[in-house]
Amino acid sequence: MGDTEPVDERDSLVEYGIEDRPPLSRSLLLGIQHYLTMIGANIAVPLILASAMGMPGDVTAKFIGTFFVVSGIATLAQTTFGNRYPIVQGAPFSMLAPALAIVGANVAIPELAGWNAKLLFLQGAIISAAVVEVAIGYFGLVGKIREYLSPVVVAPVVTLIGLSLFSAPQITDVNSNLAGAQQNWYLLLLTLVLIVVFSQYLKNRSRLFSLFPILLGITVAWLVAAIASVAGIIPSGAPGFVDLAAIQSADPILVHYPLMWGMPRFELSFAIGMFAGVLASIIESFADYHAVARLSGEGAPSKQRINHGIGMEGVANLFSGLMGTGGSTSYSENIGAIGLTGVASRYVVQIGAAVMILVGFVGYFGTLVATIPDPIVGGLYIAMFGQIVAVGLSNLKYVDLDSSRNLFIVGIAIFAGMAIPAYMGNIDTAATQIDAVDSGYELLRQGMADVPLFGSILSTEIVSQTVYIVGGVQMAVGGVIAFVLDNTVPGTREERGLVAWEEMTEGDDEFTSAIERVSDRLGSERPPFSGD
Repeated sequence: MGDTEPVDERDSLVEYGIEDRPPLSRSLLLGIQHYLTMIGANIAVPLILASAMGMPGDVTAKFIGTFFVVSGIATLAQTTFGNRYPIVQGAPFSMLAPALAIVGANVAIPELAGWNAKLLFLQGAIISAAVVEVAIGYFGLVGKIREYLSPVVVAPVVTLIGLSLFSAPQITDVNSNLAGAQQNWYLLLLTLVLIVVFSQYLKNRSRLFSLFPILLGITVAWLVAAIASVAGIIPSGAPGFVDLAAIQSADPILVHYPLMWGMPRFELSFAIGMFAGVLASIIESFADYHAVARLSGEGAPSKQRINHGIGMEGVANLFSGLMGTGGSTSYSENIGAIGLTGVASRYVVQIGAAVMILVGFVGYFGTLVATIPDPIVGGLYIAMFGQIVAVGLSNLKYVDLDSSRNLFIVGIAIFAGMAIPAYMGNIDTAATQIDAVDSGYELLRQGMADVPLFGSILSTEIVSQTVYIVGGVQMAVGGVIAFVLDNTVPGTREERGLVAWEEMTEGDDEFTSAIERVSDRLGSERPPFSGD
């Protein structure tokens, strides 16, 4: 499909549909815009891990570049061979908790530096968990529960994706070198106002504003921050400071290849803890697939598409482990960008992925991207994640909102989805105060020791790790609660929205993977057999 006019009501929701291919020059800018939405997270994860491992500064720069390369390759694989949705892949926060527990453990390899040994054990854990995720995806385990998921379940899970980042450090950062300064609210609000003005008030004035509100907002805000930094208005180390000198001192070329840090080391307890993070990312990705389908004007994803998506995320995690990064999963950030810009083209996201691979190898580009201050990213998050919250709630249009049953399930899923992870966060804070990263599991076991039934179950390290990690992810908690209640509390299919939902869900025959497409094409080109 080319740059054509919309042909039905669903397509009218977007400027460019999933199969549309805008001109290359436009796609280049649109693709960069998609990736700019997730820069904050894709830089934050390696920085957090590098700090926890005690990684030297020069190694950290290469470490960050590897994340960009893995993100670009994983995105190309997902959009081409996986679920074929325009979803950017990147480092997951859901796998960060077990990763910090692993690098915080007392492990050592005599011939290697401390940070290198920790990284190799982290790689082994990610590879082990990834193998299981591949099996879960391609054996269709996630797709099998698709028929038990109604809008009553999907709505709170997608909503919690947006709500989960209201306290992101880019928004509420309290780390500053200035006494009493918590955040550069001027820069954050400037970014937010620019995006709102471009995307809502000026979008009908020019296609420039309707297609590139995020790119324009970030660029203008960055220029203001850079000028203020050079002029001394924003002092070095303060929120919003742009370190232009870092660009000049960056390495021009960074080389990345599998196993460049050494052979991964495997430990069963680490693998089990990491799988808990992978399980949480699977639940988050499931919700992401529904959110991007809704924003793209498409029907809900079929079992086939879901299975291929989760399976490919497992393959991407396997590749991530070999490269030595912190994992890979679908990103909610660029889904919010689809809501703001109406650009849902796979081709655009693929162009952006190719640019990110280049950024990972060219040190100057990666360092330039890394100079985007957190307040600018925070303003971007506020604009985008509100979109995802609204998309999640919009799924309720298919259910009976006069039903007290539905209102109860949705309400308790959202509230518990926020409250229980907050409790897990308090456990994590206590663990940090006693200087033991993985002691959160021990504190959970101690706290539940006297509880009948659950005390004995949680006394095992494996179960406590899983509960601790999955229980800290909002969409996982809300999704489990909504799933159990929706499938046990009596309610008709019409009341739960399943009848209307089925009409909107694509059939398994509507989705064909890239491999199947190639196979069909080769089969159609093969001449019929004829004998003598």
